[in-house]
Amino acid sequence: MKEKILLKTEFMRLALKEAEKAFTLGEVPVGAVVVQNGEVIASAHNLVESLSDASAHAELLALKAAAEKLGKRRLADCELYVTLEPCAMCMGAILNFRLGALCFGAFDDAAGCTVSRCELGRLTNLNVPFVGGMLEEECKAVLRRFFEQRRG
Repeated sequence: MKEKILLKTEFMRLALKEAEKAFTLGEVPVGAVVVQNGEVIASAHNLVESLSDASAHAELLALKAAAEKLGKRRLADCELYVTLEPCAMCMGAILNFRLGALCFGAFDDAAGCTVSRCELGRLTNLNVPFVGGMLEEECKAVLRRFFEQRRG
């Protein structure tokens, strides 16, 4: 599965476009894309501030949209591309949706629960294959730009 994911950087570039949408809204710039059989079936970006909803993370919004579109809650034949390593809430959702694979851009040393802070999948025995660090510098750059602007 890892080799298959590494060849699909165009999907991470689409997730980066979603992150830019979040940036323009004043949201933490994270974007996500759900892919099934090489086709994007859902995409989203953070809307936490816009919706006043702490659960409106890009991953959750994209996974919910994919499940609704497919009419099923198990997404074992889907891959999620997200610009930032998922937090505990999002990783829990990824595991519960039984996602086929996860690909993320920037590692999140502060809150990442795929591998950085903890390995939630391994702790729950619901592991999902993942690749971290795809287009990492580009994913980090949009986050860095956002936080520099806020501190400015």
